[in-house]
Amino acid sequence: MFNDQNSDPMLRVTLIAGTYQPDRCGVAHYTSRLREALAKEVESVVLTTQAAAQAVQDTRVRGVVQDWRLASLLPLVRTIQTTPTDILHIQHAAGTYSFQRPIFLLPLILRALGYRQPIVTTVHEYGWWEWQPKGVPPKLLEWLKQWGQQHQWWDREDGFLLTGSQAIITTNVEAESAIRDRLPHLSNRLCRIPIAANVEVTPIERSLARQLVRQTYGWSEESLVIAFFGFLHPVKGLENLFLAFKQILTTIPQSRLLLVGGVESLALPADEAKRYWNKLQAQISQLGLGKQVKMTGYVSEAIASHYLSGSDLGVLPFNHGVTLKSGSLLALLAHHLPTVATYSDPPDPELAGANIVCPVPSRDSDSLTAALLKLIENPDLQKQLSAAGSEFVRQFSWEAIAQKHLQIYKNLLAKQI
Repeated sequence: MFNDQNSDPMLRVTLIAGTYQPDRCGVAHYTSRLREALAKEVESVVLTTQAAAQAVQDTRVRGVVQDWRLASLLPLVRTIQTTPTDILHIQHAAGTYSFQRPIFLLPLILRALGYRQPIVTTVHEYGWWEWQPKGVPPKLLEWLKQWGQQHQWWDREDGFLLTGSQAIITTNVEAESAIRDRLPHLSNRLCRIPIAANVEVTPIERSLARQLVRQTYGWSEESLVIAFFGFLHPVKGLENLFLAFKQILTTIPQSRLLLVGGVESLALPADEAKRYWNKLQAQISQLGLGKQVKMTGYVSEAIASHYLSGSDLGVLPFNHGVTLKSGSLLALLAHHLPTVATYSDPPDPELAGANIVCPVPSRDSDSLTAALLKLIENPDLQKQLSAAGSEFVRQFSWEAIAQKHLQIYKNLLAKQI
């Protein structure tokens, strides 16, 4: 139960994280920023894997499981039971748990053992991947999924995770819509809290930022810098971006392309990351772009912010399109960068309606070339998108995210009184 102010004014929250390496995982970075934003009013502890806890060296991050297989649930449950807390908050995206399913049993097991604290689950992804266990006939599996969902016991994608939670937070429209369609009886537990930019603006005079970027990479003061921001990964459409940029140089020879971000991530571990980095470097070399295209590798948030502030345009050519759940997009907009971005199918309705980016179809280098040239050659459009984007992104702040979480926590605790 929530402690009163006379004894302990800090609300205590235990967070379950599939991994907790904020420099390698977007969900872990989100969880870290959430903890920071809540720190004045919430005392938080993170339960995660032993490897993740060893990597971050934070006394409030505890490694309690080796991995997320079924055998790990027992030590996790024991730790939860013995950790004084007011709220249990599970951060869920399938990949952060290595696509292991036992985490979906956690609410069921806890309740069976008498655990009474409110459980909150944040669903970062939903509607795109389902468990297909070997040895179970597909027709029987489909029947079980549908039967449990119809009886409101579990859902076909996340087992008991959502049906066993007293509050469900989504970060994007797609997940929210899918959950409402599948589990309409849980609508009153559902709340959408959009994410914020994954890098905040670190103040710097624009002239100094421009000088920093150009001097760092040996570019002239007249260079026009197009910035990509985020983890480098095969689904980000970088190969198409290089082809498009090659064409842009024939018209705008002073153009330069800067890829701000590391390659090693949860989705692309060390060996794969090295191979992909080398592949990108090889393509850059084959296209003769060694002087015009630079990849920063992993840099601190402050340096990333300075590089974005010193750039002229932004570009996000993701293969699956961009939505408002992209912290990279929000970061570009927060840095006043007029941005070209591929649209998703179907397009994100909020993003499409806001008119804050120049949209292009995905996997189409010719369209990407045309859109970038249109933006480069149209200063008025640049000013329009810069102003609209930076104004739009103001609503996505960590302060607002923290306050919405705090209200959910307090509402749940009030119901227990």
